[in-house]
Amino acid sequence: MHGQNASQPPALVYVVAIDGMIDLGLAPYLNRVLHEAEQAKAAAVVLDINTFGGRVDAAVAMRDAIIRSPVRTIAFINPRAISAGALIALATHTIVMADGGTIGAATPVVGGTGPPQAADEKSLSYVRKEFAATAEQRGRPTLIAEAMVDADVAIDGLIEKGKLLTLTSSEALAHKVADLSANSLEDALAKAGLGAVTIERRTESWAETLVRFLTNPVVSSLLMTIGLLAVMVEIRTPGFALPGVLGMTFLGLFFWGHWIVQLAGWEELMLIAVGLALLALEVLVVPGFGVTGLAGIVALIAGLALTLVGAGATGAIIISALGQVAISILIALGLGVVILRYLPSLPFGQQLVLDTNMKATLGYASAPPSDQQWVGRTGIAHSPLRPAGIADMDGTRVDVVSDGGFIDAGTAIEVTRVDGNRVVVREHLRHTKNG
Repeated sequence: MHGQNASQPPALVYVVAIDGMIDLGLAPYLNRVLHEAEQAKAAAVVLDINTFGGRVDAAVAMRDAIIRSPVRTIAFINPRAISAGALIALATHTIVMADGGTIGAATPVVGGTGPPQAADEKSLSYVRKEFAATAEQRGRPTLIAEAMVDADVAIDGLIEKGKLLTLTSSEALAHKVADLSANSLEDALAKAGLGAVTIERRTESWAETLVRFLTNPVVSSLLMTIGLLAVMVEIRTPGFALPGVLGMTFLGLFFWGHWIVQLAGWEELMLIAVGLALLALEVLVVPGFGVTGLAGIVALIAGLALTLVGAGATGAIIISALGQVAISILIALGLGVVILRYLPSLPFGQQLVLDTNMKATLGYASAPPSDQQWVGRTGIAHSPLRPAGIADMDGTRVDVVSDGGFIDAGTAIEVTRVDGNRVVVREHLRHTKNG
């Protein structure tokens, strides 16, 4: 019997590093490792934790993956599992604390442009009960778990009301939150009953690393802003060229990253597409800015915001996502106005505008003579030009488009050029409408 045991290969243990920020890309990575461990019949998956926390929805997704997995999970807190990291640790079967380690301090906050603010009561209640349910699932003290989230929870001899609970290694052991203490990973495995093992340290694939980069809040905001800016420039300029390609590429990267982490779906994609279509309709077809443009903005904000939040997202996360989208849209609008106003006057911008004097023999279709007659002529904006609309040219109603900014109805205008079938005008400062 002893000889049979000696001939058996060492047990397989997977080790996953959970360090730095807990972000959305960590959840699919951990889920993949747990699935691989199940397929390989690994003895355990060890989470080597050293984090100050991160997103609540990411931590909840990781918690759910750990709870669902049939593989034994061990949290080696080396040296800290703060905030979201505490929830992940509580979800494992065994918690091993390194000397000088800490666990706790998990109250949810709302991020933004200023300092983080405490979350609303609804969000606090949700996170508190997530901690309690997780501790209950693993047979750990639920009240201690709640005290890590809510400063109003008091425990005699441990924490008074108004203080948020963080436990040291010795305190976590004494109060049955942690199971063991160890000085190293190998020591942790031995004390957890896994002495003779083969350790495999799992790493992210290149795709998972890319997804974590794309779903970083700063990067995703930049992708949104640049993508929307490029699409707006394309809508306002003829042809589907560089701005359109860049816009669709950046928005595609934004959406793909969030699709992979299971935040985005077909519903969000349809909302974004409808929003962009309505805005294009407002700019190119419907004069003025009314119901169509407003509906487009609402659909766009809703689609982008829903792409940033997952199932079970707290009110704080939803508000933060709406703020992130609103800021990106405002920045894109501001930059779009500046670019469209000054780009034609720049040497590079002039190269992007078709020369109206090119002949058809060179492969370009010139404007019809009926439109060319308006070049240099003046008239009055019959409707608001935002940028497309109708002008009154010597008693003739002509479809025109403004060169840059919006022009109010009744403003004197001048035809600067004709691009294909587009009569381009600008405000004529030397004349005003009488009466």
